[in-house]
Amino acid sequence: MAFIHSGQVEWHDGEASMQKLLHVPYQENPTSPFLTPHAGRLLPQVPLLALGTLDDAGRPWTTLLGGEAGFVRSLGQSIVGIKTLVDPVHDPVIDILLRGKDEGQAQEHEKNDPIVSALGIDLATRSRVKLAGKLVAGALGQTLTQLGGKSTEAQIVIKVEQSLGNCPKYLNKKDIVPSVLEPALVSSKVPLPVEAINLLARADVFFISSAHGDLTMGTNHRGGSAGFCRVINNDHTGTVLVYPEYSGNRLYQTLGNLQTTPKAGLVVPDFDSGDVLHLTGTTEILIGKEAADLLPRSNLAVKVQIEDARFIHNGLAFRGTSGEPSPYNPPVRVLAHEGSSGLDAQKVSDRTVYAKLIKKELLTPTIGRFRFSVSDPEAAGRWKPGQYVALTFEDELGAGYSHMRDDDPASLNDDLVRSFTVSSSRRGGTPEDELEITIRNVGKVTAFLFRQNVRAGLEVPLKGFSGTFTIHQDEDDVVPFVAGGIGITPLLAQLPDLDLGRVRLIWTLNIRDVGLAIDTFERYPQLASSTILYLSGAADGGQELQTALRLEQYGAQVCKRRPVASDLLSIQGQPALPSTTWYICAGSKLRQALLSWLSDRKVVHESFDY
Repeated sequence: MAFIHSGQVEWHDGEASMQKLLHVPYQENPTSPFLTPHAGRLLPQVPLLALGTLDDAGRPWTTLLGGEAGFVRSLGQSIVGIKTLVDPVHDPVIDILLRGKDEGQAQEHEKNDPIVSALGIDLATRSRVKLAGKLVAGALGQTLTQLGGKSTEAQIVIKVEQSLGNCPKYLNKKDIVPSVLEPALVSSKVPLPVEAINLLARADVFFISSAHGDLTMGTNHRGGSAGFCRVINNDHTGTVLVYPEYSGNRLYQTLGNLQTTPKAGLVVPDFDSGDVLHLTGTTEILIGKEAADLLPRSNLAVKVQIEDARFIHNGLAFRGTSGEPSPYNPPVRVLAHEGSSGLDAQKVSDRTVYAKLIKKELLTPTIGRFRFSVSDPEAAGRWKPGQYVALTFEDELGAGYSHMRDDDPASLNDDLVRSFTVSSSRRGGTPEDELEITIRNVGKVTAFLFRQNVRAGLEVPLKGFSGTFTIHQDEDDVVPFVAGGIGITPLLAQLPDLDLGRVRLIWTLNIRDVGLAIDTFERYPQLASSTILYLSGAADGGQELQTALRLEQYGAQVCKRRPVASDLLSIQGQPALPSTTWYICAGSKLRQALLSWLSDRKVVHESFDY
């Protein structure tokens, strides 16, 4: 006789509250109140299962089990069986569920069955399924010795009361293979040891369990680029983490649980070494300004105050080889006090400020100078030389909500806020209520600006100014500045404040962009004689020679090659003193090379990677 399932899972108060807070149109809960046929077929194919439960204090914990497909399977009638090697001593979830059970002794539950949740996942195919229910039975088998490692076989039986298939976003592919368990407890307290902090810095995925009171639980993953989970604090006062909530399916089941029961259990695996970090703590959901103030560029984030932890060497029964990263991963969002994200700019007032495009000049086919008027200079605040301005283009380019967007996956977490170095000088004749940026056409926002007709009157919100890339030139100081292409812009804003006779500019430039150099020397003639230009790329016919001659007529020294380490060891024929501070603004590859060449010098550097 066929087993008939009926009924519908309703949103609980926390889920409904989160959806209302975040203005999500009502939709029925897609969760099924049983183990769906799809979930039943998928489970035997997954090599990993994240499993969550609550301890005696009601705190969630999570573990990660498995190693190869086949250890989880449907037993029929929404019953799932798990048979795998575990660490019965240090693993908090196994300890909670099977505590006190000797080898071969079964743990059967009839009343007050512990609630559990799980996420079956195959990182190689990015397939996953969520389960929630209750523990029916469990047993620890005999202890096995393999290649010096010791592990115990566990059997766990779960009655599934909810199941849901999940999308593959933010999952970085990994090939999972079984490995020998040889667990050793390193730490069971906070603050976390350095090794655990380093693991968090490398991690591109963790698994999180949460509960709605003592009624039901959920386990899911959070993933992104390595380091997406940030450590706010880790000392004698406590350990606090924060991670961004990226654009997803907008069910907000995990956040809904955290809304009613602000506690979470995390497991962070090291797929290379087999080390594992178990964490449990209290949570705080940050929305809007609260999220952005702590984690710039975030509209939604979760902060976790760690209450208890276990860091275990070789506590995983598997290893993983990294494959293709998720195309949906946004760049890592660093904490506001860490800087360098380029988007922590703030106005000095809460009044809305707009920047209106009033002039556009194309200096090369891909580089242009754009002048904006500022609607409320007092509210915006006055920038300092070397700072950037943050502009938001959401109203112009935002495409609205979309769960998946395979044609442009990065756009789902693109807040369309961009930072541009202010290239106009405060003493260069630019009015107090205007500013200029000099940019390359490299992406969606810059392409939009390059298409603009000034007469259209484009206005975009101005978030503010920030940055500290200020050039200091004391009396008799020679200031060496190395610029890679458009990296000249921080220097342009500060040239009127410098003695150009004591500036040494080393500038690498593609020959197609020499228009930028010509424009710079036209505006600042004294700079040319202090400049060595390294030209790369090819030009048509005799244009390359003509270009070099024209630049040399301004007084610049021109080298038709890329710079090497020896070029930096002297400045215009004079040895560079070890005490000289070097300033660098270049892309990542050139910047890394320069930093290695100048390893014994004091260097201040800025990037435009973001």
